[in-house]
Amino acid sequence: MTGKKAGLLEGLYEDIRQIYLADTRPWVVGYSGGKDSTTALQIIWTAIRAIPEEQRSKTIYVISSDTLVETPVVSHYIDVTLEKISKAAAEQKMPVETKKVIPSIDRSFWVNLIGRGYPAPSRRFRWCTERLKIEPANDFIKSRVAEFGEVIMVLGVRSQESATRAQVMSLHRIEGSKLSRHSSLLNAFVYAPIADFSTDDVWTYLLQNPSPWGSDNRDLVAMYRNAASGECPLVVDTTTPSCGNSRFGCWVCTVVERDKAMEAMIDSGEEWLTPLLEFRDKLSETQKPELKSRYRDYKRRSGKVQFIGDTDRVMPGPYTMNFCRELLRELLKTQKDVAADAPPGEAPILIHEAELHEIRRLWRTERGDWPDSVPRIVREELGRDLDWLTEDTVAFTEDDNELLDSLCAEHDVPTDLVVKLLDVERASHGLKRRHAVHTRIEDVFRLEWRDLDTLVAERRAEIGQDADDAIVIDDDDEGDAEYIAGDPKAGSE
Repeated sequence: MTGKKAGLLEGLYEDIRQIYLADTRPWVVGYSGGKDSTTALQIIWTAIRAIPEEQRSKTIYVISSDTLVETPVVSHYIDVTLEKISKAAAEQKMPVETKKVIPSIDRSFWVNLIGRGYPAPSRRFRWCTERLKIEPANDFIKSRVAEFGEVIMVLGVRSQESATRAQVMSLHRIEGSKLSRHSSLLNAFVYAPIADFSTDDVWTYLLQNPSPWGSDNRDLVAMYRNAASGECPLVVDTTTPSCGNSRFGCWVCTVVERDKAMEAMIDSGEEWLTPLLEFRDKLSETQKPELKSRYRDYKRRSGKVQFIGDTDRVMPGPYTMNFCRELLRELLKTQKDVAADAPPGEAPILIHEAELHEIRRLWRTERGDWPDSVPRIVREELGRDLDWLTEDTVAFTEDDNELLDSLCAEHDVPTDLVVKLLDVERASHGLKRRHAVHTRIEDVFRLEWRDLDTLVAERRAEIGQDADDAIVIDDDDEGDAEYIAGDPKAGSE
């Protein structure tokens, strides 16, 4: 760096040391593996290492958010780097602890998408960010607040990233302090050491200053060059820029029309990632308005049918059970294909066993999956069985479902209605007090059981619509934006 830049950097190091020694609040450094968070952590490390060992009494937690659907190349890079950070911290007697935060299984991407049938995220319905990124990071921060009273979060955010980010950083700044208040977490304060850095400043620093934990920053340059991309920051609130702009991030991201970062990696020699891109493109296809009726149920997860405004357009519900089964099968096939061609030690686990167990539970208890499809699909695709939980209640089988289907067709009764009623009885089997059964049965009958043609015909009669028009299920993406509002089990987004 030039003499002026070097002087500014020394001033920044001194600021960091003063803030660190000023109190006993622990630091939580957000590390995403990208250039900005790497620069911030490296600057913090260099500054603190200059403090006498006996004064390095305050823990610095380095946390990385793993959505469980990260791009494998980036995920592997972060895993290796975190190991190096831990090892170097012990050797250099640095007060650094690494932690990978992950979403709870109930909130994971595959449990929501395949288990509950949530549609693939889009710009207007980005349900993934809060569940996969914000909540896990915030849970860790809150646990440190509960333990220490207050924490200081160190983020590699820069004012130049966006005008919105610069405005937010300025809005929460504490007068006379280098810290800002967190926009939503009480007793959490934010320190952004590289807030005034330009992109050139970041790259110059990384290339002129060796990594204190032994990584080669040129590997990071190569990864960016291969992806022609930016990084996905650690997201701790809704003001932090998320992914979906051709950045490093989730390989399943459908917020963008094309995953240019993944395409660039494949073009740069990472052909083993091709099955991931193909699966991601399959998910993206389900967002096309003209194809939604092929993949989506016309009823919401609440069991109701909702029309958009004063029209006859149906607001779409979850992915159908048949399509969810297809997705699970394709995902397991993709996992096998990627594992066969991945470099040694880099084969990713695309879906974890705990997620498969939770998907099975949701399908059995909420979606009427009498055939118990998950164990069968896993066995057929992976050639092995997991340690499946044996049900101790009355369990219906695929043969039962076929028999019921034929009987319902004979008597013109919706099969799904009878399945729901029998599931209510099954859930109550063996209970001494069954007073709630009648209420649950009434709730089932209050759901919509008429077919789509009948419902739309009735709607058109109400609004005076031409009865010959084609039935449309959400042709302008309005429905997805309100999807969670129709899900009684999901809460609000």
